[in-house]
Amino acid sequence: MVNYTGFVTILRSRSEAQRSGEMARLGASLLLLIFMFVVSDALPTSDTVTVNNSVSANPGRSIAETTSNPTRASSPQSTAESAGRPAATAQPNASATAKPPGTGPSLGFHTEDLDESIDKSVEKKVWSKENEEPEEQECPPLGLESLRVQDTQLRASSFQRHGLGPHRGRLNIQSGLEDGDIYDGAWCAKYEDQNQWLEVDARQPTLFTGVILQGRNSIWSWDWVTTYKVQFSNDSIAWKPSMNGTKEAVFEGNQDVETPVLAVFPEPTVARYIRINPQTWFENGTVCLRAEVLGCPLPDPNNIYTWGTEQESTDKLDFRHHNYKEMRKLMKSVNEDCPDITRIYSIGKSYMGLKLYVMEISDNPGKHELGEPEFRYVAGMHGNEALGRELVLSLMQFLCHEYKQGNQRIVRLVKETRIHLLPSMNPDGYEMAYKKGSELAGWAMGRYSYEGIDMNHNFADLNSVMWDALELETDKSKLINHYIPIPEKYTSEEAFVAPETRAVISWMQNIPFVLSANLHGGELVVTYPFDMTRDWAPSEHTPTPDDSFFRWLATVYASTNQVMSNPDRRPCHNEDFLRHNNIINGAEWHTVPGSMNDFSYLHTNCFEVTVELSCDKFPHASELPTEWENNKESLLVYMEQVHRGIKGVVRDKDTEAGIADAIIKVDGIDHHIRSAFDGDYWRLLNPGDYEVTASAEGYFSNRRMCRVEYDHYPTICDFLLTKTPKQRLREILAKGGKIPKDLQLRLRALRMKKLRATTKAINRRRARERRARAL
Repeated sequence: MVNYTGFVTILRSRSEAQRSGEMARLGASLLLLIFMFVVSDALPTSDTVTVNNSVSANPGRSIAETTSNPTRASSPQSTAESAGRPAATAQPNASATAKPPGTGPSLGFHTEDLDESIDKSVEKKVWSKENEEPEEQECPPLGLESLRVQDTQLRASSFQRHGLGPHRGRLNIQSGLEDGDIYDGAWCAKYEDQNQWLEVDARQPTLFTGVILQGRNSIWSWDWVTTYKVQFSNDSIAWKPSMNGTKEAVFEGNQDVETPVLAVFPEPTVARYIRINPQTWFENGTVCLRAEVLGCPLPDPNNIYTWGTEQESTDKLDFRHHNYKEMRKLMKSVNEDCPDITRIYSIGKSYMGLKLYVMEISDNPGKHELGEPEFRYVAGMHGNEALGRELVLSLMQFLCHEYKQGNQRIVRLVKETRIHLLPSMNPDGYEMAYKKGSELAGWAMGRYSYEGIDMNHNFADLNSVMWDALELETDKSKLINHYIPIPEKYTSEEAFVAPETRAVISWMQNIPFVLSANLHGGELVVTYPFDMTRDWAPSEHTPTPDDSFFRWLATVYASTNQVMSNPDRRPCHNEDFLRHNNIINGAEWHTVPGSMNDFSYLHTNCFEVTVELSCDKFPHASELPTEWENNKESLLVYMEQVHRGIKGVVRDKDTEAGIADAIIKVDGIDHHIRSAFDGDYWRLLNPGDYEVTASAEGYFSNRRMCRVEYDHYPTICDFLLTKTPKQRLREILAKGGKIPKDLQLRLRALRMKKLRATTKAINRRRARERRARAL
């Protein structure tokens, strides 16, 4: 009960003006109390309100009521210093409590000045020696690893079975799970003697300078060659050995199965054919090896074969491998060439203190423009998968140059899209691989962070959170299918989360990304979510509610990639993705808990796929122009997909101000998205007719039909939402304003409705009691 006597006593001691003000506030308080009582049952909340028989998209406070609003989920950034690790980011705007996009102003990251020198302590840690550049070889690889050397160019003295034939004797080739399959992990001779050999036909006169050898890739067998000889021939009949002075040269081989070992010939030799002739091998193994041959092609007088039939690029780009320092110089030069459309910022630091630089390309860099979608490419998550890094660096050069030249496709892309390019998510790992060189880094050197973390398994496992909630929650309407909060255990001090991962999560939460791809290497395929199987099976098709659009995204990249789209191409390692049209559901390939693709889809609005760019993780610099041409169109057309589907702005009907955090629901697709801080949203969809509902806290929902055409432009679907009476009253009282007459009438009508409902309930109860007494 309200104590009126106390109020009256106070009012009598005030002036007339004061009493008038107090009476107004008292009246408002009383009205609020009455209103809250009346509407508690009579008026539905914004979570369940219906308009035109439309149920709001907001599914309530899900994942079962024990967590806070997921849009307020804190980043694991706050534990960056745990276990002695440095903070994930030095940017004050990328704080530990950063919210997912749509919950507040899009906090940018400070522009970086690349004229500043690298911190001396970082210099000492990362580059402890004066010269840690990889040793420059006289000649490039022939291409056993990259598959430029075809299977028909490889022969052997003998082989155990087809799966261990000469076509498998390629550096870094990976085996299948079972011995005996057609995709085993090396060439293995049938006989154990010193007369066995693996032969490579260069198809034209070649200056051979060296050989790189590796053991067999197998989880069941340990096999490698410890010493070997080399012979040369021009006709594959008469052979001449490699000599070391007056003696036949014997080269040191391997001491384990994976570490590549380079042997440089005492005298480079011109020939067409080369043979590797094992002399000794691991005593508990057999004669098995994987190899690469170094050689410079010479003019072919007969012009029978054309060496290097790969397409050379006409784009004037800096085709070489860039370490951290060279990457900084290149990004700085692009920024200086195109200062009006580029900006460089850092999202944080690696464990060793190297900055995670991003190049932003936009006609208005540094600002999120209303209605303009945000796109990102992320490369170098695995530090030794260097091709993605170089493609992203080439892409930023290309966009700058073509924009200046007036290329209308590029001009339109830059003006209509805010593009973010992160060339190296794992700079520590890259530096480790770079110091070894493109052929000597091996399959795993530099893959992991400096702490040994595989960052593609390091994001929060939100799949399990979602699936556990599905099993436990009986009321499915309370389940969240988007913006799933990060589990508390992931943010704890004990959580083994890389600072690089934390930085990327903060980046995701601060910018409302719509579309992304992360670039990997070692295969030729595009994978799409989910990456994790539901029941922890090794592999199982596990689609998202947006499976059809993810398949479209993957197909767009794969079908425009010059190598993936070649029906005659050879499989890279142990799986033939041609039968899948070079795309595959990630979980159907192999389950990956905590992947960036799944996290991006479940915690933010962003759709993301993984592109495996090449069989060779770290191709030689001489192959970069060809790889750029293979991927250039794919990189561009994939970015253009950010403009598919629908987009619009959710506004307040009365003020026309944008509404942040509005939920956009597409009927029939059990995955919602949310508007950004100024009310704009983007919903990627395939062509078709869709029933779309927009809802927000304190507003009635609104529903409309939206048609997506086949054009490369999105359909505009704006929404105007009307505040609920409860929300209007809250805002008026918060400002100390006067309650308008229409709201008072609404209040009175709701009060009468409540009284009628109460009277009916009382009459029904009394009727039941009378019937009970009569019996």
